[in-house]
Amino acid sequence: QVQLVESGGGLVQAGGSLRLSCAASGRSFSRYAMGWFRQAVGKEREFVAVISASGAIIYYADSVKGRFTISRDSAKSAVYLQMNKLKPEDTAVYYCAGAEQQFPPVRYKTPSGMDYWGKGTLVTVSS
Repeated sequence: QVQLVESGGGLVQAGGSLRLSCAASGRSFSRYAMGWFRQAVGKEREFVAVISASGAIIYYADSVKGRFTISRDSAKSAVYLQMNKLKPEDTAVYYCAGAEQQFPPVRYKTPSGMDYWGKGTLVTVSS
């Protein structure tokens, strides 16, 4: 069992930056693919970024490519999302998610591919 707790959300002006953190508890974090998803009001939860258990393979949604960076620190059992050049359309609740990696990391680009979820942290980008 893995528990995930996000932090780092808040209010920021368009063009600004935020860094989200996700702390994981439980064993075997280094075997987990980890990802970030987001859900805006009235919309479905959508993929943002995923990083493989080894950290060697990363995928981004086209909407955030070049602006967001996902990383992980297995020694700290943590995963991060550095968000730069934020836009009002990035406003959403951001969720950290994970699953023990048994398939290529592309499998974890959908919410249904993840087994564990945090409660989310709100990011609001003002124009």
